[in-house]
Order: sequence, then structure tokens, then C-alpha cells
Amino acid sequence: MAASTKPRTKSATVNRLLSREKGATLDEIAKATEWKPHSCRAFLTGMRKKARVMRQERPDGATSYRIVQERAQEPLSE
Repeated sequence: MAASTKPRTKSATVNRLLSREKGATLDEIAKATEWKPHSCRAFLTGMRKKARVMRQERPDGATSYRIVQERAQEPLSE
């Protein structure tokens, strides 16, 4: 019996791209998913509600987006 693998969804693909240190540009997301730019922007809008998405400029001037891990809250000292 073959090992089962989790199906790769376009959402999972975008999440992997956004989790990279350098993030992903709209063009990179569109190319990986075959979505149009307006669909990529809509997905990013939805991601802002679920996770903290940060926009940053790359050295080449391109705008990229990435998921920023929030720091774990430290327990209150007594």
C-alpha cells in the first residue's frame, strides 16, 4: 500500500511561499497558483484576518509579503 500524502492545495502553496524569510511577490504567487493578480490580492486580504502578514520591499524594489510569527507571550511573574 502506498503511503498517503496530503493533497497540495493552492492555499498551502501560498502559505509556504509566505512563510519563507524573503516572502513572496504577487507575481511569484500568481505564477505558483496560476491565479490572476486580483485573486492573489484577495487571498492576501483574507490572510490578514488569520495571520499577521507584513509587506516589505526587497533590495531590487519589488514588494513582497510574508507571514510574521508573533512572539509568544511571556507568563506574568508573580
